[in-house]
Amino acid sequence: MSKPKVIKDYDKLTEDVIEQIKLVFPMGFSKHLVTFTNKEGQKRKGLPFETEDYYYLIRMSEAKAVAIIEDDDDYDEDGNLKQGAKSKYEDKHEDEDFLNELNSNSDNDLGNDDDL
Repeated sequence: MSKPKVIKDYDKLTEDVIEQIKLVFPMGFSKHLVTFTNKEGQKRKGLPFETEDYYYLIRMSEAKAVAIIEDDDDYDEDGNLKQGAKSKYEDKHEDEDFLNELNSNSDNDLGNDDDL
């Protein structure tokens, strides 16, 4: 059985999901955006994120991805998740095994032009 696919704006995510995303992408989002075609046939960008229950595609442009990190006090001036925030979220979400198993913050090609 495949997971439900959820396409959402970053601002509409729960705080728990946002914290988990920060743990998976501690060095920012912009390098991890993929291109997808929306239901109107338009090319858009989004950040893929997978949990045990859902496959998320978080709609954001590259400029929005950079702005989110710049405006977030959990990230330093270099765009890296601060150690204090990282420790806090790791402690809070320590039972979420999927964070390490299903996601990575590597520079691997995540694929482009995926249709959802």
